[in-house]
Amino acid sequence: MGPTKAIKTIANAARLARAGSTIEVDSGDYAGDVAVWEHDGLTVRAVGGRVRLLAQGAAAEGKGIWVVRANGMRVEGFDFEGAAVPDRNGAGIRLEKGSLLVRNCSFMRNEMGLLTSNDPATVLEVENSEFAYNQRPDGHNHNLYVGQIARLSVTGSYFHHARIGHLLKSRAAVNHIFYNRLTDDAGGTASYELEFPNGGVAYVVGNLIAQGTQTENPHMISFGAEGYKWPRNEIHLENNTLVDALPRGGVFLRVAPGADAIRAVNNLLVGPGRLESAGQGVYRNNVTVDPRDYARRLGGTTHNLGATQRMAPPSPR
Repeated sequence: MGPTKAIKTIANAARLARAGSTIEVDSGDYAGDVAVWEHDGLTVRAVGGRVRLLAQGAAAEGKGIWVVRANGMRVEGFDFEGAAVPDRNGAGIRLEKGSLLVRNCSFMRNEMGLLTSNDPATVLEVENSEFAYNQRPDGHNHNLYVGQIARLSVTGSYFHHARIGHLLKSRAAVNHIFYNRLTDDAGGTASYELEFPNGGVAYVVGNLIAQGTQTENPHMISFGAEGYKWPRNEIHLENNTLVDALPRGGVFLRVAPGADAIRAVNNLLVGPGRLESAGQGVYRNNVTVDPRDYARRLGGTTHNLGATQRMAPPSPR
């Protein structure tokens, strides 16, 4: 579909789609073209370049640019920009139920980047995508906000420049956060870089996570701060680089009392903190380096960092 095709709007394509359809969208800008997706097994992909979805005041069901209630949906090559609604939760995508794979997409300057419901069977996977500059009028935004769903997987993605809210906040039962860059970067004012407020099982592996100098919250990663809701509550940190650029010093990891397990292995800590301050757990081979030495080796500053390195998957428990 596209401006020169018989089907010219994404909204119409969503209405005409049937289970298992593949929808190819011609590159270009689509203004106010919002949609609700409810058929299972859909693949929606950009062809010929990027597809920019510019909300410009429109919102599907008053919720966002796209609303998804479908299993096995795949989305690739879209830029979601400018979602805003009266309840201030306008999202690039609102995932209400089902399973969704988002690949090679971006979420910029929405009130919420990507937002899910609390449906306990929902699954969200994000690959090679970017989240930045998403902001509600009251400032309490999150680039990616995941409710109490079954599973979240985020791989190879870049989160930066949140405003007061978090770079990534997840209440999911199981979380796989692998090989991403979560760095607030110059001018960013994120609170937590990564938060699991209700616990669950979180594997955080091979990421570059850096706290900005303008944050009002000294904690970088938080686990269980709003009370544990799941039968298992474990956090596993392996092979990450954690950078604390606060002049006064921050806290790499905060874990509320009551977690079933804390495991931190093979992490590089840039700054004065210690992971062991999070509580009793397994801590091995976590190396601390001086921020000035680290920045000098990179040829830059600690808040202007390159992409993450691909590292090994988590070791067996």
